[in-house]
Amino acid sequence: MDKTSKYPLYADLGLIAVSFVWGSGFVASKNALNSMTPMMLMALRFSIAALLSGIIFRKNLRNLSKETIKAGCIIGFFLFSAFAAQMIGLQYMLAGKQAFLTGTNVIMVPFIYWAVKKNKPDKYNFMAAFIMITGLALLTIDFSVGFSFNIGDALTLLCAFLYACHIVVVGMFSKQHDPIALTVIQLAFAAIISLIYVFWSGEFTIVIPVPGLLNGIYLGVFCTFLAFLVQNLAQKHTSSTHAAIFLSLESVFGSTLSILLLGDQFTFTMLLGCIIIFLGIITAETKWSFLKIKQNNPEKITEH
Repeated sequence: MDKTSKYPLYADLGLIAVSFVWGSGFVASKNALNSMTPMMLMALRFSIAALLSGIIFRKNLRNLSKETIKAGCIIGFFLFSAFAAQMIGLQYMLAGKQAFLTGTNVIMVPFIYWAVKKNKPDKYNFMAAFIMITGLALLTIDFSVGFSFNIGDALTLLCAFLYACHIVVVGMFSKQHDPIALTVIQLAFAAIISLIYVFWSGEFTIVIPVPGLLNGIYLGVFCTFLAFLVQNLAQKHTSSTHAAIFLSLESVFGSTLSILLLGDQFTFTMLLGCIIIFLGIITAETKWSFLKIKQNNPEKITEH
């Protein structure tokens, strides 16, 4: 086995590590929001990540083409928009619940590809979408008071859609441009937009309690700088839809850590909804192939 044949394996392991770090980010974000506004938290985490990446990878920023800058800004737009919806929505819901709702982006990726690349999703994607809708209903609707779909649920589903778009554009552009340069540009774009907003709105502050500051630094260094660097590098060696299944484990890690560290209380109905959502994720990405007899020559991963 040559070195390049191991790249897909390294990519998968890297994406699993990213999903764990992002899962822990729900806990860190919930704690940090006790000390600052959602947009101030975004300004802090993205500024830290952008400065770190810009300093460490400054050589990759030499002689940037207009196409690379444009691609990085497009990725950065979806990154900023997704996180803005997520951070604002987190104020109105449990961190563990949001982790699973955010994970629904894996179902959206093939349908976005359908719109962009004209590649129609297969029957498993449609089955997964139906399963996902059922799980979402159990997870978000409070049946004791009738239909109840709050702003946190709506913003988190918007976040999932925007993050699905982010996965798609990363997959498209990381194969055409330097993934490290794309990482720096997208983080800088998100940082600049966040800073402009907090200065304009008057939310900017340097007086942040130590616990909030530590959580913000963790989010900036690990959940943003390192995580997005690994994602961009990994997606250069795997497909977007394949990456989505590993990144969807973020919801499992996020919910588990929220229960253990934040004491989130899940009702039986919410737990059932989470299980059904995860079933939908597995249906979309594995197509239950692991239940079939393995072939001697596994099929090469392709976009679908």
